[in-house]
Amino acid sequence: MNRMIGTAALGLGLMAMTATAQDMMRDIDLSSPDMVSAEMTRGEVEAVLALATAAAPADFTGKRLSGLDLSGLDLSGAIFRAARLNKTKLAGARLDHAVLDQAWLLEADLTGASLKGANLFAAQMARARLDGADLSGARIAADLTGASLVGASIADARLGADMRNQSMGLMRAVLKSANLERLNARGADLSRVDLEFAILKGVDLTGASLKNAQLGAADLTGVTVIDADFDGADLASAKLIAPIGLDRARNFDKARNRDRMIRE
Repeated sequence: MNRMIGTAALGLGLMAMTATAQDMMRDIDLSSPDMVSAEMTRGEVEAVLALATAAAPADFTGKRLSGLDLSGLDLSGAIFRAARLNKTKLAGARLDHAVLDQAWLLEADLTGASLKGANLFAAQMARARLDGADLSGARIAADLTGASLVGASIADARLGADMRNQSMGLMRAVLKSANLERLNARGADLSRVDLEFAILKGVDLTGASLKNAQLGAADLTGVTVIDADFDGADLASAKLIAPIGLDRARNFDKARNRDRMIRE
């Protein structure tokens, strides 16, 4: 009963904090057992997966799975809504079309994982490792502050704010101070995304939307921007050195603070 009450209270807390534009860590004790422990073993997780079907996918809603080693598991289509996966090892795991809405993945290791078409709405992923991960086609309205996505893919993924549905506040990806070096962001929706201080060296932004994105002090050295849309993007103190295809970028003349960019 106490665990049920605690889970319900956490759920209410998550919804309340979602309304403050993804500030879900306020008033949460990140060192509490609820956030750092696991109530299942890897074997028990595998047993749940073995019983899953397309009609009844594995459901780990609200489960405490922090610190487990789930590397290499096929978790495709599994539901992890509001689950705690802090510092969980998911390297090489398959999470295609998985539901990770409101999940906690602080400092989780998703190196080389596949999250194609996954849903990551209001997920907390600060300092998570996603180097080489494939998030193509995913919906990512997550806080990835300080995360590493070196060599990863967000091709055709939706990270931007859907301005038709913002009743809970501005929900979009936050990649502040993230390492996105050599990221494949072709065709990605990055509108209104927070990319301040992010490292985007060598990122492929071909056909991406950067409308109203926050790029203050971001390192855009060597980025490919063919057909990328910069309408309203804030480039204050952004380092734009040796970009590829800038003459073919869209609405670059409508970007804000172009006079404050760093060019060499």
